[in-house]
Amino acid sequence: MGIINDECFSPLHIHYSHNTPVCLLLCFGFTANAMAASISLPLTSPSPRSLATIPSLRSSFCSILQLDSIGKNSARRRSPRLSVSVTSAGLHVTEKASSLSFLERRESGFLHFVKYHGLGNDFILVDNRDSSKPRITPEQAVKLCDRNFGIGADGVIFAMPGVNGTDYTMRIFNSDGSEPEMCGNGVRCFARFIAELENLQGRHSFTVHTGAGLIIPELQDDGQVKVDMGEPILKASDVPTRLAPNADESVVKSDIEVDGVTWSVTCVSMGNPHCVTFGNKIDQNLQVDEINLAAIGPKFEHHEMFPARTNTEFVQVFSKSHLKMRVWERGAGATLACGTGACAVVVAAVLEGRAGRNCTVDLPGGPLQIEWNEQNNHVYMTGPAEVAFYGSVPLQ
Repeated sequence: MGIINDECFSPLHIHYSHNTPVCLLLCFGFTANAMAASISLPLTSPSPRSLATIPSLRSSFCSILQLDSIGKNSARRRSPRLSVSVTSAGLHVTEKASSLSFLERRESGFLHFVKYHGLGNDFILVDNRDSSKPRITPEQAVKLCDRNFGIGADGVIFAMPGVNGTDYTMRIFNSDGSEPEMCGNGVRCFARFIAELENLQGRHSFTVHTGAGLIIPELQDDGQVKVDMGEPILKASDVPTRLAPNADESVVKSDIEVDGVTWSVTCVSMGNPHCVTFGNKIDQNLQVDEINLAAIGPKFEHHEMFPARTNTEFVQVFSKSHLKMRVWERGAGATLACGTGACAVVVAAVLEGRAGRNCTVDLPGGPLQIEWNEQNNHVYMTGPAEVAFYGSVPLQ
């Protein structure tokens, strides 16, 4: 893995995968398959500056390298790591160490991370296995997640020592600094991160302690991750919601007024609260692409009927086994995917008689396969998790 030269100013090393934007790479004369750039990013409040005033960008780029990304094959693909240095003497290409050696770095004062995404729901993953205290504060997480002045992410996830006999503990800070109980796409990214840290290949499973309880992800041979998300929580007071139960102790197809419109909702907790709607009094069959999510989402999230706030899923039904959703996430806003939300959507669809127990759920970032098993009442989620890039940032 490329290490920045001592004479180079830039404190943040961002090592992109093959998904690196073409516009970034072409402006330095490289193709989009290969390379990465180094950018300065302190964890202090940003001040507007011209790129021309930053020494590392004014002179030369210090490190551009090819990254091994965890692909869809059963074994982790490995390709040579190339460090490309642009200097006055010309272009120099040398082979560097693996991504694993990068993850083992422990320089004091720096936060080393890997950026992952699950269907576009993106996270900064931090190796925190040597401590039960997160390496950064919620305030620092907010700065890191900023998409204009930071790395950019929906949250920061910490891989911590297990408790109560579990293999690992997962904690997450949202982009607004709040801490949710769990995150479905996040736990898939967490599983792939653990595989990278432990150099695991092929099929593996382990136990993870979360704020929502025990979660068991299983790495699949095709590179995807199947996660036992446990049993859905349907009791209204445990979701929690103040809506009156109307199906035993649950809230199913109950009316709620939001911004002057009466919506029909079903409330489900997957360790975190969800409000699922398939329509309202005006539109019984939602066309989810037409919803103004930024306008309506916050009004659901902060509605008085949800004392812990709520995630909200707007769902369109194509068939008994094919659903489409958009989500407004508590603490993160509109995201490209929400794993716990997709699980809650299938549970709600079954309870309302709209779908079967095994569904493909289309999210803006791509599909997830969700099964609500009738025998053990557990919900299983299967989907991808991929590396975006590796990086380091000074802790200030």
